[in-house]
Amino acid sequence: MPELVAPTVLLHAAWLEAHDEWGPGRHEDGFGLGPSDEVGSADGFAAWVTMLAGQSGPEAVAAGHACTYRWIVEGDRVHGGIALRLGPDDYVLRFGHIGYGIRPSSRRRGLATWALGRMLDEARGLGLEHMLVVSEASNTASARTIERNGGVLEPGGAREAGAGAVRRYRITIA
Repeated sequence: MPELVAPTVLLHAAWLEAHDEWGPGRHEDGFGLGPSDEVGSADGFAAWVTMLAGQSGPEAVAAGHACTYRWIVEGDRVHGGIALRLGPDDYVLRFGHIGYGIRPSSRRRGLATWALGRMLDEARGLGLEHMLVVSEASNTASARTIERNGGVLEPGGAREAGAGAVRRYRITIA
């Protein structure tokens, strides 16, 4: 049975295995990994996990720009990541309140649909009423995941967002 867990150094090897599956230079939604983050070494990975934890801490929440990261884990295998972004900043307006990614070998199992539902529950617990979830226009699997969780496509369908066309969905969770 999968579970959502906070990022932890205890899963370094399992996380690296998932990361390697995406391939070099690929962006993995939901992990909060930046281009300058060094995650190969134990020290670099620990610093990155600490940075992720700080983004969901009280200071980040008080500033209105918090992000809660969870990894989708089953046993000792990291299947993917999901992030709940809070705040009215430009990043949220452009990429949505929730971002997620499932490693290629773990796709088509319903993990993204399950994880998105759990994060919507977490958002509901924080008192949020509406969520914006964005996916690449060509990613039909992600569109189905969002729609299964109540996502309604904004008027106009797919639109250009700088890095390509995206679909913007609203989910009412109140």
